[in-house]
Amino acid sequence: MAQGQVTVFGGSGFLGRRIAGRLAAGGAAVRVAVRNPDAAPAPEGGAGRIVPVRADVRDEDSVTRAVEGSGAVVNAVGLYVERGEATFDAVHVLGARHVARQSARAGIARLVHVSGIGAEPNSESSYVRARAAGEAAVREAFPDATILRPSVLFGPEDAFFNTLAALARVAPALPLFGGGMTRLQPVYVDDVAEAAARVLARPSARGQTYELGGPRVYTYKALMRLLLEEIGRKRILVPAPYGLGEVLAVLAGILPNPPLTRDQIILMKTDNVVGANVPALADLGIEPTAVETVLPTYMARFRPPGRP
Repeated sequence: MAQGQVTVFGGSGFLGRRIAGRLAAGGAAVRVAVRNPDAAPAPEGGAGRIVPVRADVRDEDSVTRAVEGSGAVVNAVGLYVERGEATFDAVHVLGARHVARQSARAGIARLVHVSGIGAEPNSESSYVRARAAGEAAVREAFPDATILRPSVLFGPEDAFFNTLAALARVAPALPLFGGGMTRLQPVYVDDVAEAAARVLARPSARGQTYELGGPRVYTYKALMRLLLEEIGRKRILVPAPYGLGEVLAVLAGILPNPPLTRDQIILMKTDNVVGANVPALADLGIEPTAVETVLPTYMARFRPPGRP
């Protein structure tokens, strides 16, 4: 990545922190655009080259101020549970449009938009539909934007393995909705951050959509077994219909941070893997990192006392 200023929206999130840190380590001056700069976690690496600024993608004026003077913009904002005015449409569609439109108006040279594998306008999931509509809005406002579509992200503080491990620590049995046969291709968060940095440095990445997955495809059941082995816990894996999952998701919805949502159940019905003949990590010269390599580094707290 050439030196210059880059604005990263969502730079305090799980992925955004790593993107900001990777860009700063590569010599860029990074402006991390977040709703609450004072409470934003410090990005990974790049000390002294990262400055937080107040911005909300739903507020176009704040987006305008955040991109001013930058040479590139990355939108890594993600919302997985709707709360009040923070809806999927508000964040993933309207917010994406604001970032793309104001980046174009400001003459920003490069825009990277983070979406997700499986973004489909006719999906049963409101989350997936919003992701697809967001991509369309970005393409309309900034045709040369590069879109990154990662599969399930893993790494320290991830929302996937950490949530499952916390559940496995207390529950004697774990449900496998749909029999656990959905195929996933988990991708290491640092590999996605590296991809963001590399596409910004490649003129050939303009207008491209990359699907990012790890080196292996697993069934959901296989990932559950891998997790249980890693945390040293024996649990019964119980096949369950998707309908039951949707009922449980409704009940979980009364919690402040529900461990299960209806959109997550809907997502389990469709494989989440890199498509055939699409640009991927290999096209960026990145060798994807395996789950088995990283998972042991952050699962220790879920192991029974005394287990190494």
